[in-house]
Amino acid sequence: MKFLEFTTLDSINLFLNDLNLGESTIKGSLEAYSCKPTSVDRRISDNLEHEILDYLSQSADSDPSSPVEYLSRRSSRRTLIYLVLTLGHMYPDYDFRAVQAHLFFTEEEWDSFRQIFDTYLFEAAKEWFQLNGGSLLECLEKAIDEVIKLEECEVYSYNPDFDGDPSIENGAIWSFHFFFYNKKLKRVLSFRCCCLSNLAIDGLPDEKMLEDEGVDDGLFIDMDM
Repeated sequence: MKFLEFTTLDSINLFLNDLNLGESTIKGSLEAYSCKPTSVDRRISDNLEHEILDYLSQSADSDPSSPVEYLSRRSSRRTLIYLVLTLGHMYPDYDFRAVQAHLFFTEEEWDSFRQIFDTYLFEAAKEWFQLNGGSLLECLEKAIDEVIKLEECEVYSYNPDFDGDPSIENGAIWSFHFFFYNKKLKRVLSFRCCCLSNLAIDGLPDEKMLEDEGVDDGLFIDMDM
């Protein structure tokens, strides 16, 4: 895997790098990688492939929600390995296991991405319009299409446990992570974004934040972040 530089992504990355919205800050980035493996990638790929095959040989799980059926297909294993390798390059200190990682990847459509965008980035879109004019979503779609060709892509969201997400920082309110994979181009584009509380960033203890906002701790029990 090799990081690829595209000037078409620069303006969006610069805008989302550290977008202060007053009470919160959004941090997002678009990163493109070639699927052409390095010697290290080949070794990791072989290890991941053996891990998956060992899992399949030992598994008699007929549960439809298990990864057995998906991982039995070679093309699916190859896609998963590319996604795991991409994560590994983005978070080199984090240990990703292929079988486990599969449980956190969900195949999506562009409409799913639009819904996430409308839900979480509407304030960012307002800021973009004031600074640049036009639509942030349309600019994102154009940039992503130039790099990865959306019509030819498979789209995946990555949704690990909140505590086990390597992209989560202190004070995180929400985060999302999408991958766009083009088999023909042998290329993966990652779009990750998170929102951080500025109170937490400034070092205000969580208990003080809740007290000042008049929020009962019990309201956060069992909340799905």
